[in-house]
Order: sequence, then structure tokens, then C-alpha cells
Amino acid sequence: MSAPAAGFDGRWVGAAVPRKEDRRMLLGRGRFTGDLIRPGMLHAAFVRSPHAHALVGTIDGTAARQVPGVAGLFTAAGLGHPYLLAMLERDEFVPTPMPILAGGRARFVGEPVAMVVADDAYLAEDAAELVEVGWDPLPVAASMEAATAAGAGEHKGAPRLHDHGNCLVDLLMFDDDRLPQIFAAAKTCVNATFRSARVAALPLEGRACLADWDDRDDQLVVHVSTQVPHQVRSGIAQALDLPERAIRVIAPDVGGGFGLKCVVGREEVAVAAAALRLRRPVRWAEDRQENLTAAFHGHEQRYQVKAAFDEQGRILGLDAEIDCDTGAYSVFPFTCAVEPLMAATELPGVYKVPAYRARGRAIATNKAPAAPYRGVSRPQIVLVMERLMEKAAAALRLDPLQVRRINLIGREEFPYTGVNKITYDEGSYRESLDLAEKQVSEQGWPAERDRFREQGRRAGIGYACFSERTAYGTPTMSQRRMRMTPGYDTALVRMDPTGEVIVTTGTCGHGQGHETTFAQIVADRLGIHPDQVKLRQGDTDLASYGWGTWGSRSVVVGGGAAGRAADIVASQLRQVAGSLLEASPADIELAGGMARVRGDDAAAIPIPELARVVHFQAHRLAEDLRYALEARATFDPPGTFSNACHAAMVVIDPGTCAIRLHRYLVVEDCGVVINPAVVDGQVRGGVTQGVAAALLERLCFDADGQPSSATLMDYLAPTATEICAVDVVHLQTPSRYSETGAKGMGEGGTIGAPAAVLNAINDALSDMGVRFDHIPVLPHELAAVL
Repeated sequence: MSAPAAGFDGRWVGAAVPRKEDRRMLLGRGRFTGDLIRPGMLHAAFVRSPHAHALVGTIDGTAARQVPGVAGLFTAAGLGHPYLLAMLERDEFVPTPMPILAGGRARFVGEPVAMVVADDAYLAEDAAELVEVGWDPLPVAASMEAATAAGAGEHKGAPRLHDHGNCLVDLLMFDDDRLPQIFAAAKTCVNATFRSARVAALPLEGRACLADWDDRDDQLVVHVSTQVPHQVRSGIAQALDLPERAIRVIAPDVGGGFGLKCVVGREEVAVAAAALRLRRPVRWAEDRQENLTAAFHGHEQRYQVKAAFDEQGRILGLDAEIDCDTGAYSVFPFTCAVEPLMAATELPGVYKVPAYRARGRAIATNKAPAAPYRGVSRPQIVLVMERLMEKAAAALRLDPLQVRRINLIGREEFPYTGVNKITYDEGSYRESLDLAEKQVSEQGWPAERDRFREQGRRAGIGYACFSERTAYGTPTMSQRRMRMTPGYDTALVRMDPTGEVIVTTGTCGHGQGHETTFAQIVADRLGIHPDQVKLRQGDTDLASYGWGTWGSRSVVVGGGAAGRAADIVASQLRQVAGSLLEASPADIELAGGMARVRGDDAAAIPIPELARVVHFQAHRLAEDLRYALEARATFDPPGTFSNACHAAMVVIDPGTCAIRLHRYLVVEDCGVVINPAVVDGQVRGGVTQGVAAALLERLCFDADGQPSSATLMDYLAPTATEICAVDVVHLQTPSRYSETGAKGMGEGGTIGAPAAVLNAINDALSDMGVRFDHIPVLPHELAAVL
């Protein structure tokens, strides 16, 4: 890494320095779980249910056990019926233990019921096919409608996944008895139903794990591709009834997660259990079919919404019924409530809603469980609010952007506490919309849209305004009443005798550039080059506890803790330098690798020399200055709010009904930008994911719960040809709740894109009176109306 050639002001925060981790990745030197090899290593394969709902009878593994090279076959009974249990401490929540291997009943196609362990992966898969299972199929609830079918009593007409029924969470929040009168007196009311399809996270590297028993340390060592190593440790410990000190979880390089890997997979626990029993290393890596059918999914939701507006377009009241398809079980540790809770709490978003009611439900269906997929309900709630603004504008014959402006929280109103009891820190909500509109106009989008229309093609422009609540600390997460309440993180900063620095954190990167951004934060505090800072993350033996990487939290929470710890080490350096230079520590500046007396360039000592003295010549220092060039610090913020405005332009071919993304603009504000290149990469990747949800991605199931999109021939992921250039413009409103002024921003691209693209599609069809309120919008749906 080197300083940027131009515009570098001596501070690393804010500099677009190249990512430190990219060189080894580009040279093929990354180390992923699938790259790890251990002597005597075995490979696991799972026997999975071919039925969406069935009783599991006798499991006959005789033929599989007789295959040469098979080391073991495990069933639920053989493992002692272990399970994962995610809990909320609230009456509205119904817990659903998720068995590591299904014993009595399988609840979705792909659910594991047995595991074969053999000398190589292909042999294990072949042997798994020899296992005979006695199945007794049961009625299937393959959709929320089927799972909530009316009968004699609440949902008793529906196939029941669990003894208590199919509703796992039912939350009534922010009820307001003024709403009936508000709706009756309003100038216009908008009623609509919005839907989003079930999607797969689809990381480049699927789930994978390698477990090995270490006799020397009396410890089970589990390498796993995860976002949350400590939660994996806790899950394995609880399921296998082990003390946490007997388990070490290490995340090597992780090839993407997108929420799929922020929960604990039952396969990871099963592999750990096999390694524990066999005292041999066991590895498993899912294939793409398993990833699409048996991994954790996300985003299948339905919103039935009513909103009241006055004649100026000001929103007066909002009422929402929110249903989230959670699949067969709650996931550990976040539970199935994470989606309806997020949606019901944060639906008003950037708009001033004076009266609000929301009911959020998690509905169990015979499909794979849903995890907190990137964005966690916010792509949906932004889509809902942005479509409501458009619909209200059409009904009132007003400019849609002006309707947004009149409802947006203004800068003069911050900190703003909404009807949802959330306090928003300062943002640039109106400014980002104004700048986006200006950029769209100056770049000639409207004229270009008109030219396409004159050529016989349909073209449209859509906007989306939103905030992204990020860096949830325990003050915020505790309101969900999780038994395991995440939020804080701890960092250790240590300088060695050569002046090199190790930063240890409980966060766990999976492609975001943590090695670079953390180094920039710490380097500025210590006055050194980021190349002298090495980040250690993803190892439960290095950090006492950490909550990993999700919810756009790492730079704010983990980076905040690292910054605090670095400040303490910087103070130690100043004291040592002051002692050696006979100056006050307050007069010592740390910059450019030197400790200098302010105003006296001749009085300076290289920082590595200070480190050498502390470690090797402690006798030269006073007792209170010896031995210490390290510090531990914790950061636990209330949370921050990034915001953005997205603008999209789509072109529709009337012959093929293909929808092409033609232009895309993001005006975003994530506070202080640590590294613009990293932020831009996160934004563009997120936009790609959000556009894919709007135009391509959809996991399909038939009425019997059989998946019909089990390969990448059927589940359409975006390629470079489907995505146009994405322009990114930065605004910077520093957060008062962040150590660095930065706000999280890892999910924003995904959050805003579906609404912007959907609004662009509807703009392209505006002369037909056709409106779509679901994602994805597919060519055959356009063909039905064009």
C-alpha cells in the first residue's frame, strides 16, 4: 500500500488507498475453508429429505456402512438428538428447536436427516445415496397463504408444521386509535399490497466447515466460512453440551456472506459432532444445489398497507399488515422475528409519519429457513414507502419528488424522534434527493428517456429515498429481547518491538476490506503507515467475545473499539517520547512514523525506536511507562443512520419484453468516508444485488414444496452484462454516535435499488395505467400487459 499520488493530506482516513487484501486474492493466495487439508481428513455428505413435509421412519444405512472408505454414518439418534434453539424473551414469540439432523419429521425439501463420513467427498456422496429412509409424506404448506388457510379456529385448516401452529411471531406495534378518523378525513387514501420473492444469498463461496479435535489443547477446532465465529462457537457449545472454552472457531478467508453466514448452520454442528466422536478431521462444503435448496433463504414478504394523505401530499397516517415467510424454523441466534420486527419498527423510514400502526408476523412454511438476508426487510419497506409516495402523487396529481420533499425529515429537525420511537441522528435526506434530481437533469436523463420512447421503446426513471440504520449496539438490540443480545465489540491494539501493530477484533470480514479500513483508522491515531498495521479477526481464541459482521456494523463498532484502543496506545507512546525527549506528553505529535515535540522538528524519535525502548530497555523508563504498548477497548453505540437517494433508468424492449438497466446514480451519505474506493465498491455491489432482486432472482416452489430453481440455469443471478455503470456521489454528515464520524453503509445499495428500479419500470408504463407492486418484475409479466 502507498499514499495516493494526489490530494493526500497526511491523514489516512478519507484516502482511497488500495485494499491490502486484494493482492493475495488476485494472486490466488487466499485461504478459504475448502483449501484446508488435514492428515487423515474425512469428508461429510448429507442424506436430505426429498419431501417438503414427511415423517421420518426407519433409516437403514447398512449398504452405506459396507462401502470401503466409509468411516461413519450418523442420525439424530446417534448424535443424541442435538438441536439449535433461538430465543426471544417475549410472549409473542414461539420457539422452534431446529434439530441438527431431523429425527421425527422433515419440514422442507433438503432438510438433513443423516450424515455419511468417508475418505473423500465423492465417496461420501455415493454412500449417502445408498441410505434408505422410510418416508411418510404429510400435507404441505408451501406458501404463506397455505400456511394460514382458514379453518375451524386460527389456521387449523392449514397443514401444521409445529404443534402450536404456523405463526411463530405475531407483533402489534405502535397502534394508534386515531387512525380510523384520520383515514376518514383524508383527501386521499392509498391501499396496496406489495410482495417480494424468496431469494438466495448466493455468495461465491458457499457454506463450508472443517472440524478437528486437538488433543494438546483439549479443544475442538472448527474452521468455518462464517460472518459470526463467536456465535458459531456458542451454537456448537449449546447443541453439543460443551463448555465454550472447549471450542475454537476460526474463519479463514470468507468468500461472501450477505446474511447467509450470519446464522449458525446445522451442518456445521453435525460436522463438529462427527469430528468429536471420531477424533478425526471432518470437512464439508456445500454444492450449489444445496446452497439453492437447503441453505438459508431470505426476503419473501407481503405488505398490505393503507396510507392517508392531505391535499398537499403530506402523509397523515400509515397502517401496515406485514407477513414474512420464515420457512420451517427460527434461525440461531437471530430468530425468525428479525424480519417482521425490522419491518414493523422501521417502515416509516425517512418520512415524517404522525400516526402509525403495524402488525408483523413470521409465518412458518415447508421451505428452508430464512436468515437475515442483506438489508433485512429494508429493501421491502423502502419499496413500500417509495411506491406509496408515487401512488399518492398520482392520485393527487402532484410531482412525486415534491411529495417526497414535503414528507422527508429536514436537517433542521435532527435529532428526530419518529412515531416509531426511533431517534435518527443527523442526515442529508432532502439534500441527497435534491442533488440526485440535479444530477439526473444535468446528465440529460429525461431527454434520453424521451428519445427512447420516440424510437418505440419504453423507458422510465425511478427514484428511491431511504435511510439505513446501521451499527446496532446493545441499547438498540436489547429492545428485540433476544436472549443473546449482540451489539458491542472489543478490540486489542498491540505494538511490537519493531513498531509494527497488531489489531485484534471480534468483527469478521468476508470481502468488505476490513484489513484496509481498520488499518487506516489505527494508523492515523498512531502516526504510522497502514502497512504497519495487521488486522487479526475471525478467531474466537483471540477475542473474548465478538458479534461478527452484519448490519453494517464493523467499521463503526469494531473500528470504533480499535480507534479507542489505538488512542490509549498513542497516549502511551506520547508519554514514553515525552520522557525520552524531556517534554510534556501533551506537546508530542505522532505523525509520519515519528514522535516529535510540537514546534521543534529537531526533537524527534522514530516510533519504532520508542517501541524498541519499551520492550528491550524498559529500565530506561519510569515504572509506570514500562512494558505497556497495548490496550483493549470496547465500543457499544446506540446506532447510526446512513442515507441515500437512488435514481435508475430502465429501457424495455417491447418485442422481447426484456428490461435493461440503462443508467444508475447513487447519492449517499455514510458520514465520514474511511476509504472512498471501499465505499464505492460496497455501494456498487449492493446495487447489483438489489437490481437482481428487482429484475431476476426468485426461488420458486410448486404446491408440494418442491423447489424448481435448484440450479443457476433456473435461478438467474446477474452478470456484468445486466448491470450498467453505477455513478456514486458522496455527501458527508458525520455521526455524533460514532468514534470516527463514520456510519455503516454495507447494505445501502441493496436497500435502495429495488424501489428505484420498480419505480422506473412503472414510469416506463405510465401511459398504460399499468402498475407493478412486486419484485421481481419478469418479462412474461410485461408480455401480459404490453
